[in-house]
Amino acid sequence: MFGFTEEQVSHFGVTFGLAAFIGYMLFIVWNLARKSNAGRFGTFVLFFVLAFGMLGFIAKAIIQWVLGI
Repeated sequence: MFGFTEEQVSHFGVTFGLAAFIGYMLFIVWNLARKSNAGRFGTFVLFFVLAFGMLGFIAKAIIQWVLGI
């Protein structure tokens, strides 16, 4: 497709597409905290709990980058 291999297209989609999706999910969590008047601690808890799964994806990318995999 347009001179790119399937691996390059897949890597681009996973890297940038998922990063954009994570950003959108963070916006949703922030909006939820704002509309529910959660306060500072409540907002922290929302971000910590709801965004904890994203940390695994980010950690995996960093570990792969450090190890050169």
